[in-house]
Amino acid sequence: MATTEHVDSLKAKHADLDRLIAEEEGRPHPDDARITELKRQKLRIKDEIVQLIPH
Repeated sequence: MATTEHVDSLKAKHADLDRLIAEEEGRPHPDDARITELKRQKLRIKDEIVQLIPH
């Protein structure tokens, strides 16, 4: 997979995680452990995107 395609895929996953976090936070009794794990995944993806994009 080309770097650009990989970055696009990671950005899509990042957006999906953002949506999942918002959904969980919008529940009457959000699961804090799930939110924390989703945020960790989102941060890992962001770190990978930063490494792949030339500065």
